Order: sequence, then structure tokens, then C-alpha cells
Amino acid sequence: MRAACPDEFPYFAEELADAARGIALKYFRNLGPIEYKRDGSPVTAADREAEAVIRQMIAERYPAHGVAGEEHGRVSSDGPWSWVIDPIDGTRSFITGRPTFGCLIALLYEHQPVLGIIDMPALNERWLGVTGKPSLHNGDHCQSSGRKRVAEATVFATSIDMFTGSERQQFDRLSTAARFRSFGADCYAYGLLASGHADIVMESDMSTHDFLALVPVIEGSGGCISDWHGEPLNFFSGRQVLATANPALHRQCLAMIGAG
Repeated sequence: MRAACPDEFPYFAEELADAARGIALKYFRNLGPIEYKRDGSPVTAADREAEAVIRQMIAERYPAHGVAGEEHGRVSSDGPWSWVIDPIDGTRSFITGRPTFGCLIALLYEHQPVLGIIDMPALNERWLGVTGKPSLHNGDHCQSSGRKRVAEATVFATSIDMFTGSERQQFDRLSTAARFRSFGADCYAYGLLASGHADIVMESDMSTHDFLALVPVIEGSGGCISDWHGEPLNFFSGRQVLATANPALHRQCLAMIGAG
């Protein structure tokens, strides 16, 4: 069972998201030079600036908290609390002018996610999840769908290219049995799932900053999220993520991909 999240932290997390949103919108469709990392993934001034501001705000308010981010590495702490940040999730969408990029902010207690924000700056949408509480979409409670059969479900993934050979077979087995599958939504797909508009998100090639913020949001909406073996996600989890609208659908998905 995850630890309770003190009431002050969600308010502060939204302050972080507000700050990152302002920076993202300043650069959206107004980019300067784009750099590429060693793995070929793009990075922009917006990524670096947003993360730097978030880190500074955390250091000033909670200097004992650890921080891990995509762009500036990890600052460890002896304390139990730590933040995991992806300042712009979906950088390829961001640099090509698509509005489905987001900011992901997670708060962990002893490596377990207890708070998560999915913020969509260009769409003016935000999901907030806190362990033990209903998830919120723009301040109102949100609820995942009641569809319990894969044949009735919609399946999302950011890209077909994220799957290896054997992973592609597992994804195809599940997604071709569904009503239809869709690509390219980045973290927005998980928000859509939390609000009942999508039913399954299956992805691989993920890092901790890509998925930890999603956990409280999905669970607080009535959905389920795990790795492809059904194990809970934490700071030490691997690269595979499966999110579904409810426990019954989750069990069926795990069985179809060979984990049930």
C-alpha cells in the first residue's frame, strides 16, 4: 500500500506544472535550433529551461527532496521524497507543431509514485492523480471507461517503432483484436484513458520519467497500470507499460500478451 500524500504537495505540483506550461507555450511553434542526443532523440531549449525552473522551485521549497529529470540527471537525497520530471513528453510532437506534447511531474515516496500530473499546455488540459483520491481533469473528477472486453476497446501507442520484434508480436496480438488502434498521442493517451475516451495504452522503450506520473492518474480514475507482467510500476521498473480502463480489462490484456 502506498503512503498518503500530504495535502500541500498537490498544490505545489500544480505550481510546477503552471511554470513549465508557460515556458512550453513560449517556445511552441516558435523554436530555435534543435539539438539531438547520442540516442538520436531531439531536445530543445524549452525542455532544458522548463526542467531547470522546476528543479529550482523544488530546491527552494523542499531542499531535502530528491529530483530526477530527463534533461539534467538525478539529484539524490537521503530522505524518502523525490520528484521525477519530464518537462516535455513528446518532444517530436512539440517540434513538429502538434499539440499532444505534455509535461509529466511525479512525486515518489520511497520510490513509489504517490502523486502525478499530466499537463497538456497547448490543449489547456491537466490531469492530477493523488494516491487514495479520485483523479481530476481540469479540477473535475474523471472516470475511466467500463469496457471490459478487448474486442470493444480502443488501443493507443505513441509509435509502432517503439516495439522490438517479439514486443511487436505481442502488441499486434492485442491491438488487432481490439475495435481499433491509434498512434501518436504521447502522454495524452493516458489522460484520455483516465477520462474514459480510450481503453488501453500499451507501450515500450519507456523511461521512469515517461511513466511514473501516469500511475496515480490512471489508478485514481478506476483504471489499472503495470508492466507487461502485471507488476506495479516504481522507480526501478523496466521499459514496458500497460494501462487499461479497469481490472477486468487489464487481466484480459495480460492474458493475451502472455502474462496471464
